[in-house]
Amino acid sequence: MKIATRIGAVASAAALTLALTACSDSGTTATPSASDAAVPLSGELNGAGASSQEKASEAWRAEFQNAHPAVTLNYDPVGSGGGRTQFLDGAVSYAGSDSLMSADEYATAVTRCDGTDGAIHLPVYISPIAILFNLEGISSLNMSPDVIAQVFDGQITKWDDAAIVAENPGVDLPNLAITVVHRSDESGTTKNFTDYLAKASEAWPYDASGEWANNVGEGGQGTSGVIDLVTGTNGTIGYADASRAGALGAVSIKVGDDWVPFSPAGAAAAVSASPLAEGANGANDLAYKLDRTTTADGAYPLVLVSYVIMCQQYDDAAERALVTSYLKYVASDEGQNVASAAAGSSPIGPLGTRIEGILDEIAAG
Repeated sequence: MKIATRIGAVASAAALTLALTACSDSGTTATPSASDAAVPLSGELNGAGASSQEKASEAWRAEFQNAHPAVTLNYDPVGSGGGRTQFLDGAVSYAGSDSLMSADEYATAVTRCDGTDGAIHLPVYISPIAILFNLEGISSLNMSPDVIAQVFDGQITKWDDAAIVAENPGVDLPNLAITVVHRSDESGTTKNFTDYLAKASEAWPYDASGEWANNVGEGGQGTSGVIDLVTGTNGTIGYADASRAGALGAVSIKVGDDWVPFSPAGAAAAVSASPLAEGANGANDLAYKLDRTTTADGAYPLVLVSYVIMCQQYDDAAERALVTSYLKYVASDEGQNVASAAAGSSPIGPLGTRIEGILDEIAAG
């Protein structure tokens, strides 16, 4: 049976984005607990992908395995591109990805998913991307999109450049070279960061891409590699999922006339102002086209929505039970609150109910 054509309630993009504005009100959604499975679960479930989900996945895994001790969960934070490749190759049951599948990947997924309706995106993790720096004695800076773009393109090379000074009156900026740090692997975080630069600034000359576009700076493998490089050297600047900000300095970005620091609430506001993507794979494919130029109150448009990419049908009943039971927990209030506590992400709120309904359809496939 074709999943995407089953009769059921279809949420419009407006309804979905409106639901996200209530993400702090976790009491309004159904809460399928990690211990709520109708039948005992057992076996091994493997996923791979976005390193942004790593901290949340560790928390989800611990809670779910505690409730289901006969289940083993594995998640390899190899990066969004690597996760999609492993999923499409059939090596894992689902992928974590901070960026959407390409048209070619959608087509490949039809074969990978047993020749059915292919794969869909379910948003399970919303988080700001933080621009992080290491400057002795300085914990916060303001930077407009154009200044950020010029720094990461090597056009601004000193911390006391006039453009940075002008946006940070009263801050004693050193006459020190800027060392840019970026991801060396294909990365959904990079795709989201460069998408922001391409759309919010007039100074970024490249298209959005999961692979770093220029030869500026140093590359780090995965989120951990970027954080290690920025932490290890004075004068560095990089970008990473905000869950890894730690004690590093952080940039407030210019949104309209305001300087906005990263926050889970700001990330949720930016997603709420964004529509669903055109050309998605049916009504159950909840892929967002993020509005990087929104000036909505409190919005922080340098945000990533990290998805689970999964088949719309699993012919193996045991695999299907593991995938859907685990992801119901991930999308539940309990799972989202666990992720928020572990990683500082923004709970998806009422959107979790929509995801639960989609997973029920897959479970009955």
